[in-house]
Amino acid sequence: MATNQHRQSRSHSAIIASSNVVGVHYKVGRKIGEGSFGIIYEGTNLLNNQQVAIKFESRKSDAPQLRDEYRTYKILAGLGGIPTAYFFGQEGHHNILVIDMLGPSLEDMFDMCSRKLTIKTVAMLAKHMITRVQNIHERNLIYRDIKPDNFLIGRPGTKHANTVYMIDFGMAKQYRDPKSKQHIPYRERKSLSGTARYMSINTHLGREQSRRDDLESLGHVFMYFLRGSLPWQGLKAATNKQKYERIGEKKQTTAIKDLCDGFPEEFGIYLQYARRLGFEETPDYDYLRELFNKVLKSIGETDDGVYDWMLLDDGKGWEVKIENEKRNIVSNLDLYITSSGRHYTETHRIAMVRLLR
Repeated sequence: MATNQHRQSRSHSAIIASSNVVGVHYKVGRKIGEGSFGIIYEGTNLLNNQQVAIKFESRKSDAPQLRDEYRTYKILAGLGGIPTAYFFGQEGHHNILVIDMLGPSLEDMFDMCSRKLTIKTVAMLAKHMITRVQNIHERNLIYRDIKPDNFLIGRPGTKHANTVYMIDFGMAKQYRDPKSKQHIPYRERKSLSGTARYMSINTHLGREQSRRDDLESLGHVFMYFLRGSLPWQGLKAATNKQKYERIGEKKQTTAIKDLCDGFPEEFGIYLQYARRLGFEETPDYDYLRELFNKVLKSIGETDDGVYDWMLLDDGKGWEVKIENEKRNIVSNLDLYITSSGRHYTETHRIAMVRLLR
């Protein structure tokens, strides 16, 4: 697997070295991410200087996702909080998808906030995340891989800097016919799809997913943000299959009141509601959002759009915090090099600063 990834990275590097323009007018910049599907680069639309994200995926991949993801973005076109897909095509041995460049993920923000978010921030996020999922459901799709990494905030310095976005629709699936609205049939003995930490209990049990499962997964994410971790994290097992089974068992034996203990009761009410939904039942999204309005009211707060990460670094915000951390790293590196007597040129220093951008 590592060898295959190394080969894939060299292949991507070859593309960048040979021609850093793809899809006719998208200039490829630095690498900003990597996943099981391939690599993401930042890019620029040479026609209008717009910043974009460019995803590369090997055309020889066992489970190619980018074409389906592109189709999904087109189905969701026009919805708030969904990036625009500009281009899908082939470049050499790779599929390429060009979408809006966004900011950090909620997992990144969670890390930046010392891995705990306030009740206010989670309640505000919950309302927006429920709306994103509702909009996707209304376009006849279920997401099937709810996790903090797949929710991003907008790019800093733009009017959408604090909009919550959903990305990565490689696992999305149509749950009903767009014309007839006929729901997919209930099935069992399905293979697991999604992220074990957040997936619903029914998914662990091999049951076909529907709208209820996306909402239950959201509930697990909310508690992860509030608690800092979930009771089923860190379980050990000999194989992944056994680990997933153990996680599923722990979810089933963890009472909702224990999971949500110490937090406003609405978080438990939300999770209980999601777990009691029928397979084909249409969720009452307005009711669920209203739960989190009640949370805000109960703690004397309003949905003012001021999230925890905006208050970091004495209220200067997360961008300033990151810049300060980078400066500290470079400063400490200078001290280390000087004290160790190693040969260290200004060229090395500039290269290190670029890596930290």
